[in-house]
Amino acid sequence: QLVESGGGLVQAGDSLRLSCAASGRAFSSYVMGWFRQAPGKEREFVASIYWSGSPVYYADSVKGRFTISRDNAKNTVYLQMNSLKPEDTAVYYCAAAQRWATSVGLYDYWGQGTQVTVSS
Repeated sequence: QLVESGGGLVQAGDSLRLSCAASGRAFSSYVMGWFRQAPGKEREFVASIYWSGSPVYYADSVKGRFTISRDNAKNTVYLQMNSLKPEDTAVYYCAAAQRWATSVGLYDYWGQGTQVTVSS
């Protein structure tokens, strides 16, 4: 089970940190990813991190602003989001995959999502 938290309503330029708490499985050995879905749009890749913490990979749209990290001892993955823009508004999902992937279809487990809204 994956449970996201930390979403909310912020202004452009603000920061948020999302958390994803994992339970019920050895997620410490999984690749973890963050995805987002804006209204009327397809779910898109945001960032991923290997089970060991490296490598990490980011979508071009968030590179330099977002940072993905994980704490396997706490079974938690984080997404630090800085310099937020209105176009970052979406539901953010945490997901787990058994191998390195950036495609939605290759992730096996998903959280319920947390809303991030960035006002201009």
